[in-house]
Amino acid sequence: MKGKLIVIEGLDGSGKATQAALLTDALRRAGRAVRAVTFPNYESDASALIKMYLSGAFGQEPEAVNAYAASSFYAVDRYAAWKQDWGEFYRAGGVIVADRYTTSNAVYQCAKLPREKWDEYLDWLFTYEYALLGIPEPDLVLYLRVDTALSQALMSGRYAGDEGKKDIHERNRAFLDRSGAAAEYCAEKLGWRVIDCVSGGEMRPPEEIHARLLALAEECVSGAG
Repeated sequence: MKGKLIVIEGLDGSGKATQAALLTDALRRAGRAVRAVTFPNYESDASALIKMYLSGAFGQEPEAVNAYAASSFYAVDRYAAWKQDWGEFYRAGGVIVADRYTTSNAVYQCAKLPREKWDEYLDWLFTYEYALLGIPEPDLVLYLRVDTALSQALMSGRYAGDEGKKDIHERNRAFLDRSGAAAEYCAEKLGWRVIDCVSGGEMRPPEEIHARLLALAEECVSGAG
């Protein structure tokens, strides 16, 4: 017996944490055994290399750490959480709602590579994390689509305009633009369910976005999707 793994993916500022919380609460109220997890798990020692990387300890540009090395930092964090935190719950049939997952490696590490290398990298990534490390594949990936200009504005609001609080990904507009392009590619290639979160240049109400996510999640956990 195994549970279901639902991943909420999107660029920084797209509302993943809010939607993960809303979805977890809704599924729990519907009587589902459900847990929320967030990646990276900054409370875990396994995230140490991620913290160093994002703070600029290995270089001030994202490309200072190549896609494969950076992928390993994040993969180890997920593996540790799987072994120590949520693996048993999932194997017992529980529903996991994940704010980011291996899918974030797909988005942000593809952004470091030439487009013609994306498929090769994605094949390596999913073999590495799902087959070799043995963490589960998602049953459903919900991609919150927000353009990078609005994503940047939302992040600036989060940090009250203090650009110094942004990590090396968040403060690099060109990198975020490439990440947005990679996300669109991955969503189409990998069959992610896309939720358009912007209307008229502004974010849709969280409740409106949540309603769409909940409908798709219910299909997934009931076996209909």
